[in-house]
Amino acid sequence: MLKEGMELIDAHFKGEGMSRRDAIKVFGLGGATALMATGTTTEVRASGAKGKILIVGGGLAGMATAAKLTNTLDNPDITLLEPADLSTSYQPGQTLVAAGIWDKEALVYKRDDFLPSGVTLIKEKAVEFDPKNNTVKTSGGQTIKYDYMIIAAGLKLDFSKIEGLGISETISSTGDHSAVDKVIGKNGLASIYFQDGSADTWTEMQKFIADAKSGKKVKGLFTHPNTPIKCGGAPKKIMYLTDARLREAGARENAELIFYPNGSKMFGVPEYHNAIQKQFEERDMKWNYRHNLIAVDPDGKTATFNRHWKEKGAWDEDLEEYGIEIKSKEVTVPYDFMHITPPMVAAEEIGKSEIGSGKGWVPVDKETLQHIKFPNVFALGDIAGIPMGKTGGSARKQYAVLVDNLISLMEGKDLTARYDGYTVCPLITSIGTVMLAEFNWTKKPTPSFPLDPSQERWIWWLLKVYALKPMTQYGMLSGRA
Repeated sequence: MLKEGMELIDAHFKGEGMSRRDAIKVFGLGGATALMATGTTTEVRASGAKGKILIVGGGLAGMATAAKLTNTLDNPDITLLEPADLSTSYQPGQTLVAAGIWDKEALVYKRDDFLPSGVTLIKEKAVEFDPKNNTVKTSGGQTIKYDYMIIAAGLKLDFSKIEGLGISETISSTGDHSAVDKVIGKNGLASIYFQDGSADTWTEMQKFIADAKSGKKVKGLFTHPNTPIKCGGAPKKIMYLTDARLREAGARENAELIFYPNGSKMFGVPEYHNAIQKQFEERDMKWNYRHNLIAVDPDGKTATFNRHWKEKGAWDEDLEEYGIEIKSKEVTVPYDFMHITPPMVAAEEIGKSEIGSGKGWVPVDKETLQHIKFPNVFALGDIAGIPMGKTGGSARKQYAVLVDNLISLMEGKDLTARYDGYTVCPLITSIGTVMLAEFNWTKKPTPSFPLDPSQERWIWWLLKVYALKPMTQYGMLSGRA
């Protein structure tokens, strides 16, 4: 009956539409709560455990963890390090801003509005880690002692890895973007991965659409780098939305849209890969796998990619098989509009410290989220070195597991809570439809509702546009969802 009811809602309102108020009434917080309840094995309990807890990073993952610890511990002693006053801003909405659906102001949450009562906030960043002595030094010169530490520092956007942009600094999604604003958001270059960039993407997209509408033949490129990224579906979301806006303007036939991912698939889950590839074909959206963006000429409007592939190599007499050789060459492509998904890295002060790893990310057990070397250290969110999980949907599941395990450690008990890799990507496929891609470590679809998850639906557009933001703001940031 639930399946039939949801299919009726999807079919009916897909044609007639719905107001924002009615959307929240029909689907709203109840549906979002059901979705967010998936993928964890934790229980709510009060604890008298004692210990000084340091949380590094006050974004969504860090602030939600602070809130849940405050709700769970009888007498918590929590210090949170976070220098950015907009650290809790709603990053998933940046794609909607980039397509002119939301205003940038709709994303902005002030850090201090969500600081749990009793938590000590230090408006500085961690710059040195000494996990053997349980201390952290801050940018302001303080040395903080802890019994337990949680790393929720997010990641950095590294446009400097792309030659020709003239960018030498890494940036965060929120905060000072002046190092990047001078080039991204001009001359057809765009990126939804930082707040200013999301608004500038809409400006540049409108110029692109106007050119196509005037009769000019135009080309739009969309990239996906050779590093882990937050929200792996976002580079495709903005391409779908560009396609939708072009169709809305009656100018789609004058625009060529091409996706250039470094990898060889649309999605790591076969069912979603197949669905996306079919959607691309139906919309005449093209793709070229195994292309990594390495350089841009903003004035000449050209992009250079490293195209790479595998070939059969020489015969190995010992193994009695042919080897594999990696081949590559540079390919330069003109563009009128290009969305850049920048390479993403861990902050240097974390990656090069004892709590980091060779790849920068904090190495933790993928199920318990406990550091592999230092038992009193945990990590979650974008900075965690686990196979998947750089999405807000992942953090929603991780923070409950982490809190349960941290309290167990504080109480001298075994760590029994497990993160199963649950990730949700509301993949926007048009203005009005979303494919709700849910999966876990098995890399199989794990739908929370009895509907085919490979189908794009209007009902999931309701979830994305109307329900997830309030659920995040009033649920997750309060430590209750």
